[in-house]
Amino acid sequence: MSKSGDFIAGFVVGGLIGAVIGILYAPKSGKETREEIGQKADELLSKAKEEYTHALEKSRKAYEATVERLKELEETAKEKVGEVGEKVEALSGLGKETLQDGKSRLKKAIDAGVGAFREEQNKTF
Repeated sequence: MSKSGDFIAGFVVGGLIGAVIGILYAPKSGKETREEIGQKADELLSKAKEEYTHALEKSRKAYEATVERLKELEETAKEKVGEVGEKVEALSGLGKETLQDGKSRLKKAIDAGVGAFREEQNKTF
């Protein structure tokens, strides 16, 4: 049971025990005692309803605060994902540029090697 549920249960039980002890030790007539029991029961029921309403409102506020916080965290996570996506795209573009540069240099080196090979071939024939 939750803390508020334990409190309400303790409040109700304590109220009942107090009412019974008060009735047993009160020197009153049966009619007066019954009226007092009715009043105490009504008071106790009213207090229990107030505590229940208070606990319900407190739970509702905690729920709403939690939902709001989760929405904030979701928004933050979306922003971070966007930032990471942008960084990945930037790094990917940089990687493509580096690859293209490397391919270009390799092609030039191969062309130079082929040219040198042909020159050597022409010299020997």
